[in-house]
Amino acid sequence: MQPSTISRTPVAVFDYDGTCISGQSGSLISKWLLKRGDLSAHATVGLVWWGARYKFHLPYRQEHSRELIFHDLEDLSPSEIDALMVEFHNEVLVPLYRQRAADEIALRRAQGCVTVIVSATFDPIAREAAMLLGADGYVATQMEQDASGNYTGNVSGNVVAGKAKVEAACAWADKTLGPNKWSLAFAYGDHHSDIELLSAARHPMAVSPGPTLRRAAHAQGWPIVDWEAR
Repeated sequence: MQPSTISRTPVAVFDYDGTCISGQSGSLISKWLLKRGDLSAHATVGLVWWGARYKFHLPYRQEHSRELIFHDLEDLSPSEIDALMVEFHNEVLVPLYRQRAADEIALRRAQGCVTVIVSATFDPIAREAAMLLGADGYVATQMEQDASGNYTGNVSGNVVAGKAKVEAACAWADKTLGPNKWSLAFAYGDHHSDIELLSAARHPMAVSPGPTLRRAAHAQGWPIVDWEAR
């Protein structure tokens, strides 16, 4: 007797920063908060140093930049912080969205894929992104809350970056679709830290990639697409 074929739901995973938007939400929110006077000199220096290490592929702690920002917002209530994130998204990030990203998400959904945004950005920002882009869901970095619901200033679990993007996408799909009931069909990313995510997909797509990912894409034979062109 031939074994029955198990039909699995295809999942398409989209990185956010540099892929769905033309920019990096982490550095942009730092500049935005600094301009508003909501970021201290200590946090600013720490973020500049963190950004330099990130840019030049030097060792860095992913949680540090997020915690610097949230410790400076500790006088605000959770609802005020979430509202601040939404305000930043609408004011700064909305003009940076790539139409090609929305088009690709719509295309994959029309083809039967479940689409999910997977990002290192803060949860309230990713939630707005998923709604604006029409994605089925999202996974993003969660900030820790105490028993009263107040933010502690620390990251909860892992920053959703690098290998953690693959783990987060798989956990989301298991929870949403059921274990062994889905397959990672497509993955889109722009940065060398997305290589593990792209490697896990049946159809990896390097989107307007940086130099390191571009070299890896050429070596692996991955398609390279330009979403910068209008």
